[in-house]
Amino acid sequence: MSADQRSWDAAVRHLYRDATEYIATGPRRHEDWTLDVLALMARAVPDPRGWARIDDAEENPERVGNPMWPFAAHPSEYIASRLKKIDRNSAGNLLLALTEGGCTLANLQYFTESPDELRAMARTVLARYGDEATYHTNVSKTGSAPGTLDFTRKVLGYSPMSVFTEDCGLVVVSDTEVGLFWNFNDL
Repeated sequence: MSADQRSWDAAVRHLYRDATEYIATGPRRHEDWTLDVLALMARAVPDPRGWARIDDAEENPERVGNPMWPFAAHPSEYIASRLKKIDRNSAGNLLLALTEGGCTLANLQYFTESPDELRAMARTVLARYGDEATYHTNVSKTGSAPGTLDFTRKVLGYSPMSVFTEDCGLVVVSDTEVGLFWNFNDL
């Protein structure tokens, strides 16, 4: 499956219409892709394809003089230590869990589409990065198999990367691009 700009933009804008999100893709310029994540957090690179970017904090006065806000400034080692690799299926479910605060699939009840239709949108989003992409998250809802997330677990654990009480996200890494999908919730 591949994604074109129109279907990818439509999926991203629909899934994250009601959430406080930062969704951006940038070029992968480093072997250590966490450096590319930092560039995305700092809004220092454009989308290499010119596709949709969602930045709900764009107009926030806190951003004046601090382009990383609401992300906290950290070195790449800090970022790397807090991101755990997950499988593609878990990444698709995580994209859906990021549609609201709380990082849960219970959020799907707020959509008129069926869970299967929403999962198809998540697959469209992931298709942009190709079949060889890797997926990394700061969320710890560890599943029964290594590299999986279990969204039936009620307890949410995560390694914070922002100034908010809760922030959960997904980093998608391909040979040429790095995607950042982040939800912020100030409980």
